[in-house]
Amino acid sequence: MWNSRALSLSLLLHSFLLALASAQRSNTSTAWKTLSGSPPLVIARGGFSGIFPDSSLSAYSLAKIMSVPDVTLWCDVQLTKDGAGICFPNIKLDNATDIVYIFPNKTMSYPVNGVPTTGYFSKDYSLKDLSSVSLVQAVYSRTNLFDGNQLQILTVDDLVQGITPPGLWLNVQYDAFYSQHNLSMRSFVLSVSRRVIVNYISSPEVSFLRSITARFNPKTTKLVFRFLGQVDTEPSTNQTYGSLLKNLTFIKTFASGILVPKGYIWPVDASLYLLPHTSLVADAHKVGLEVFASDFLSDVPFSFNYSYDPLAEYLQFIDNGDFSVDGVLTDFPVTPSEAVDCFAHLGPNAMKRDNNTLIISKYGASGDYPACTDVAYNQAISDGVDILDCPVQISKDGVLFCASNIDLTESTKATESRFSTLAATIPELKPGRPGIFSFFLTWNDIKSLTPSILNPFPKYKLPRNPKYANVGKLLTLSDFLSLAKNQTSLTGVVIIIENAAYLADKQGLGVTDSVIDALSKAGYDKPGTPKVFIQSTNSSVLIKFKETTNYERIYKIDETVGDAAKSAVDDIKRFASSVIVNKESVLPTNEQFLVESTNTVSKLKSSNLSVFVETFSNEFISQAWDFFSDATVEINSYVQGSEIDGVITYFPKTANRYRRNKCLNLGKNTPAYMSPVAPGGLIKLILAQPYLPPAEAPLPPLTDSEVIEAPLPAVSKIAPASGPASGNNTGSQSKGNAQPKVIARFVLSSLAVLVTSLLLL
Repeated sequence: MWNSRALSLSLLLHSFLLALASAQRSNTSTAWKTLSGSPPLVIARGGFSGIFPDSSLSAYSLAKIMSVPDVTLWCDVQLTKDGAGICFPNIKLDNATDIVYIFPNKTMSYPVNGVPTTGYFSKDYSLKDLSSVSLVQAVYSRTNLFDGNQLQILTVDDLVQGITPPGLWLNVQYDAFYSQHNLSMRSFVLSVSRRVIVNYISSPEVSFLRSITARFNPKTTKLVFRFLGQVDTEPSTNQTYGSLLKNLTFIKTFASGILVPKGYIWPVDASLYLLPHTSLVADAHKVGLEVFASDFLSDVPFSFNYSYDPLAEYLQFIDNGDFSVDGVLTDFPVTPSEAVDCFAHLGPNAMKRDNNTLIISKYGASGDYPACTDVAYNQAISDGVDILDCPVQISKDGVLFCASNIDLTESTKATESRFSTLAATIPELKPGRPGIFSFFLTWNDIKSLTPSILNPFPKYKLPRNPKYANVGKLLTLSDFLSLAKNQTSLTGVVIIIENAAYLADKQGLGVTDSVIDALSKAGYDKPGTPKVFIQSTNSSVLIKFKETTNYERIYKIDETVGDAAKSAVDDIKRFASSVIVNKESVLPTNEQFLVESTNTVSKLKSSNLSVFVETFSNEFISQAWDFFSDATVEINSYVQGSEIDGVITYFPKTANRYRRNKCLNLGKNTPAYMSPVAPGGLIKLILAQPYLPPAEAPLPPLTDSEVIEAPLPAVSKIAPASGPASGNNTGSQSKGNAQPKVIARFVLSSLAVLVTSLLLL
């Protein structure tokens, strides 16, 4: 059923990843707690269906190339009117093909396991009919830009001939339905098994598996009973799957394994936090049944215990110290491949295999706890961060403290406090939007505020660790320095200074001098203490520190750039030894596809400047499609592919674990799943012109004018902005506040509307 377009795409995909395909896997000789003692199986559901349309030639090709060498390719078998077995994820063709446009107004209704179901069914079409139907992406949150590639529906024979799967798994979900329409799944699987090696056959129907068990040698083809929801009814026994789970010895009479939703093994509570694991794996292994777990999706929210890190979830199932499942069924086989091959059995004291890449926190471990709180900082230290960051803010009474933003509404519940009437718009600090700024409040006011965890992606409804969204307390700079000074695991601290010119000129607050004084009082200007880095987007801040201290300086480029003029780099060299750029300045994207690699890193490093990149996040929506919804793949591509010197991350644990994986420093034996992605490779596989993202203008280079700034102004001899006095005076602003009361009332109303709208999302 192939057409020339599908074949050309397959050839292009193989060419794109040829070097990766030839790579070897790492050493996996460690004993496993699977039934056989072998590594768990990686089962690619419909191929790499997280990227390409499910069960397409492209999806199967990518899965074979980007997975462990013995990856098993999963085919959901449906039958056509003429008895051909096709690979398709659902009994209905509507959602994952363009059939509604090829055969309009042809829907049919049938009972499927007793449930009336309307749609397009494969049993109503011949294989020839379906040759004009193309596969499309069925999951709307995934890219649809490959939908125009005319990817054809494959038969099982097409899959075997076109891909030569290392392992083949046929899932027969609807034997009873097809039997009602005089089509025999039993005849099909027996017939296909005479032509090709079928390694696994699964079904949620007891009668089907029992009807074929005598016809298959378990050394060649293993039969697996698939459990659906515990309250769902198995059609041939009329028992619920929950009831059948209690009789594993019965299942052993016709199957050698079971496939269960992952919640059967690691259940979660109503708030999506893990409960203790069940005894299912141990019970099944005891009677000689292998256990395969399903429902692994890297781009769907899962338990908050995993911090949006899919690799952490796989490790929970295969390397938890108590048991290992015998295989995982996944839409993203690259992640379990790296879990099995590179990250399992590392142990808590695994050596660091990458000693060159620094891990720098973004407000502590702010992916798990409120930014810049004591709990976030302690967690970051525990997670293995090298450099702990403190973005310095200043209170009305001159106390320096750590907070992610000068606007306290960003990281606290200030809008719900008695200080909400202070909301004001200051264009120099936050254009167009109101805030409650640190210099409106005394330190006693500020430390009374309840911290609030950051949510960088509010429209996607991906909250961070909601159970702990308001824990911890903000720290003064002095407390932060004391905490860091006693941590032998830290390489250093980075003190981030922004808005210094505004604070000096408009509020009479001298931040730079106060930071220098605080560091000196804490003993950081003496030998034996953690290294101090001063970071700013303002060159004049760094110049002042160069003139008065010996601390190292980091210049943050706040624009997205694709290169850097030599004169601009020379200017940076005068006052800094390191540079921070954003991810887009290294690997720019178009419609979330990587399009190229810029010259930014190489240009900066050629002048002996270290390059740190921000901000790395575990949430899949923060990553280009090329990284396969896997934070580890993204980090690896920047570190190995772009040779950056450090990552700035909300999730230090993920980055620190990356540096210890067994697949680093393997040279030509590096497996595909631990090789950097090729920028621009995936977007080239979009073959249909209407689906191609529009071309974007090249990123501009960094120029002198963006680097050179006026010297810091002297601290003005004015009273700093005043807020409400601590106590009962909750609704007033004193004369010293530079913002008119009428503006404060207006923006407070606007802020209230904004907060209300966000709560309703």
